[in-house]
Amino acid sequence: MQDYLPIILLGLGGFLVGGAYSTWKNNRFVAAVLGVLAIMAIAGGVGWLAWG
Repeated sequence: MQDYLPIILLGLGGFLVGGAYSTWKNNRFVAAVLGVLAIMAIAGGVGWLAWG
């Protein structure tokens, strides 16, 4: 499971980016929260791959 976790984080980040993009016109606060979560997930996945 440890080997797949960075890939799962990157996939989750992509999913959250899509959610932020689709909710931007309706609810900007929720879109901003999803964007921050996406950045955190992508940064965690990339960091794990780079230094793990």
